[in-house]
Amino acid sequence: MSKEHCLYYTTPCETFPGSLPLGNGRLAANVISSPSHETFVLNEVTFWSGAPHTAGSGLARVADPKAELRQTQRCLLGGDYAEGKRRSEKYLESTEQNFGTNLIVGRLNVIVNGGVDSQGVTGFQRELRLDEALAEVQYDQNGHPVRRRSFMSYPHQVLVVSFESDHPEGLDLEVSFQGDSKAFAARSKNGRLEFDTQALETVHSDGACGVMGHGIVSVRSDSQEVESREGKVVVRGKKSATVFLAFTTNYQQSDDGWRERASWQIEEAAKLPVADLLAAHLADYQPLYNRMSITLGPSSGSDNARLPTDQRRQNFEPSKYADLGMFALYFHYARYLTIAGTRATSPLPMNLQGLWNDGIACQMGWSCDYHLDINTQMNFFPVLPSALPDLMQPLISYLNQLVAAGKDAARACYGCDGWVAHVFSNVWGFADPGWEISYGLNVTGGLWMATHLIEMYEYTLDETLLSETVYPILKGAAEFFLEYMIEDPETGWLLTGPAVSPENSFFVVGKEGNKEEHSVCLSPTLDVELLRDLFDFCVHATKRLNADSAFALRVQTARAKLPPFQIGKHGQLQEWLHDFEEAQPYHRHLSHTMGLCRPAQVSKRHTPRLAEAVSATLERRQDRDDLEDIEFTAALFGLNYARLGEAEKANAQIGHLVGELSFDNLLSYSKPGVAGAENDIFVVDGNFGGAAVIAEMLVRSLMPELGGPVEVDLLPALPKTWSEGTVKGMRLRGNLELDMEWSGGKLDSASFKSFSHGSMTVYYRGRSLEIPYKVNGVIELGPNLQVN
Repeated sequence: MSKEHCLYYTTPCETFPGSLPLGNGRLAANVISSPSHETFVLNEVTFWSGAPHTAGSGLARVADPKAELRQTQRCLLGGDYAEGKRRSEKYLESTEQNFGTNLIVGRLNVIVNGGVDSQGVTGFQRELRLDEALAEVQYDQNGHPVRRRSFMSYPHQVLVVSFESDHPEGLDLEVSFQGDSKAFAARSKNGRLEFDTQALETVHSDGACGVMGHGIVSVRSDSQEVESREGKVVVRGKKSATVFLAFTTNYQQSDDGWRERASWQIEEAAKLPVADLLAAHLADYQPLYNRMSITLGPSSGSDNARLPTDQRRQNFEPSKYADLGMFALYFHYARYLTIAGTRATSPLPMNLQGLWNDGIACQMGWSCDYHLDINTQMNFFPVLPSALPDLMQPLISYLNQLVAAGKDAARACYGCDGWVAHVFSNVWGFADPGWEISYGLNVTGGLWMATHLIEMYEYTLDETLLSETVYPILKGAAEFFLEYMIEDPETGWLLTGPAVSPENSFFVVGKEGNKEEHSVCLSPTLDVELLRDLFDFCVHATKRLNADSAFALRVQTARAKLPPFQIGKHGQLQEWLHDFEEAQPYHRHLSHTMGLCRPAQVSKRHTPRLAEAVSATLERRQDRDDLEDIEFTAALFGLNYARLGEAEKANAQIGHLVGELSFDNLLSYSKPGVAGAENDIFVVDGNFGGAAVIAEMLVRSLMPELGGPVEVDLLPALPKTWSEGTVKGMRLRGNLELDMEWSGGKLDSASFKSFSHGSMTVYYRGRSLEIPYKVNGVIELGPNLQVN
C-alpha cells in the first residue's frame, strides 16, 4: 500500500492529537492505542445538549420589527454608528438559552493484559489506512505477533474491533465504557454492556435538556466464553476476540424504536465473521474513496514516505516543504475524513469538528456547532472536486431545516418574508442572531451556506436538482433580501444591514470627535458578493425553468442596484462599504476575498484591477507580525493565492497548514489566544480547506456566467517542487471529469470526460483552446493543448 494513503506511527498514543479518527457518517471514534490499552473516544453527530428554539424568543419584543429595522438602517445611513450599535444591541442581540453543543458520548476502554505494558513488546506500530478506512495496531510480544484492527462499518452501523494473538497464554481483555455525562448509567450481563445517557452540560444549556442515547457493547471470543462483572466484560486467555459497539439516539424520533435499533444492529453484526463484516465495509467504502486521486512527485515515492507520519510532519520545514508526499497525503486524508464524516443518509452535516470531538471547543464559548461565517462552509470545499456530490445530501437536508426555522426568524427579527440565518446554528436549525452583535449580525450566514447549492449545480448541471431543491431554497433567500434591504437616497444602492463583516471591526470618528470602534454597518463586501451570486443565480434559474418572470424582473432590478466592489486607499479591496480604518488589521477572517477564492466574480483574467486589490489585501494581512494565524486563515490565503496564480505563495500556505497548524495525526487546529481559545483546539475545516487549495493549484474550473462556457486552467499554480504528478477523476464545473499527467513541470496530457452538453475554454501557459463537448464524450489533449 502506498504511504500516500496511510497515517503511520511507531510510538503509542495517549491523547487526542495523536489519535486516529474513524467514522461512518453518523458514528465516530478517535482511536488511542498503546500495548496496554485501546481506547475509543466515541462521538455521534446528533448527540447534542440543548433544545429547540422559538424564533425571536431571545430578542426584545417589538410591535413592528420592520419599522425598528428601518430606523436602525436610517441611523447607519446617516453615519450615526453609535446609535446603530445601540439599537442593534437592543433589538437584534439574542440572549443565549438552550442552544447546546455536540458532546462526546464517552470512551470505550479495552485494557490489555492487566493494563501494564508487558515486557518483551517490540516492533510496535499503528496506522490508519485511508484507502480501507481501517485502523490497525501491530507488535510482537516475546516473539509472538499481536494485531488489533478497528473500523466503523457503514453497512452495519457498528464499531468493530478485533484482537488477535498466537501467544501461548493468549489475550486478557477487560472491556468497559465510561460516559461523559452525569446522566450516564451502565450495566453488564451475558458478555455485553448496555448503557443509557443524555447529552447534558451547563455551558451552552441549562444542564437539564439534551438528546438521549442508548448504547450496547458486545464481546465475542474464539471460545464464546466471556464474563460480565463489575460493569466490565472480561476475556481471559483467548487467541482472538471481537468487540462490537452500537449507539443510537432519540434525535427526531417519535417513539422508542431508536433504542431497539442499537440492539438489532449489534445482533446483525455479531452473526457474521469479522472477515465478512470487513468485506462489506470495504465494498461500501472503497468505491467512494477510489473515485479520484492525485500523486505528487515520482511514482516510486521517496525516503520520506517510509518515515512515521509524526516525524514527517515535524520534518516538514517551511524553507522547502520538499516532502511532496505529505501534500498528497493531506489531500487524501481530507477525502477520507469527508467519507468518514458524512454520507448521503447522515442525519446531519459535519459540524465545527466534523464528526469527531476533542472535548475542548464544546466546553468554551465557541460550542461544537455549525459556524456559518466560514467554518461549516469550508467543510464542503473539497467535496465536489473530489467526485463526491452525493455526500452533499446531508447539507441539503439541513438547509431545508434551516429554511423552515429561518422563515420564522425573518418575520420575528425583521418583519420580512423569505428566510434568513445568521452566524451559527445547531441541530434544531437555530436561525436568530448571535449573543453579541459584533459577530452575531452576520446576516448572510445562511445564504453563504446555501451558495454551496449553486456550486453543486455548476458541477453537476442537474436540472432536477435545480428545480426541486436549489431554486426553491435560493428563491426564499432572495425574497428575504429584496424586502430587507434599504435604498441609499444618495447613491441609489440597495444595502444590507445592520450587518457585520465576520468577525472584524473598524474605526469611525464619533460625534464628539473621538475614535470609535464598531462592527455594525451597511453592506459589508461579503454581503455584496453573496447577493450578486444569489441574484444572478435566480435570474438564470427562472429562465432555465421558464418560471417566475415577475420575480426575475424584481431580482434583475435589485441586482443592478447593488454596490460595486471598491478599492481603498491602500490599494486593497475594501472590506466595508466605506474605506474605514481597520481596528483589527491582523484579523483571521478574510470573508471579503470570497469573490476571488470561491465563485468567479473576481479574476486576473476578467477583472485584473480587482484581483490586484485582493492581492494587496492579502499582503497587508501577511505583513502583520500579529496576524491571527489559524487553520482556516492559512487555507483562505492559499485559496486566494492559487486563484491569483501565485504558486509559491500558495505552496507556502498549505505547507504551513500541514507543518505548523496540524497535530501529529494531521487534524488541523486553531492556536491559543484566538477568539478566546486557551489551548490548541481541533477544528476540522483546515483539513478540508487545505485539500481545496491543493486541488485549485492543480486545476481551476470557473463558470463566469452561470450555465455558460466553463473556463479550465491546467496547472495554474504549480510550484517548482511539484514538477511531476498525476490527477485521476477530479470533477470540474460543467459536469466534467479530468485525468491529467505532467513531468518536468510541464503538462504531458489531459483527458476530459463529459457527462453533459456544453463548451469549455482550456487555458495553459498562455495558450487557450475552445472546445464544445457532448454527453459521454472524451477529449484528449497533448502538452500544447493539441487535440489527440
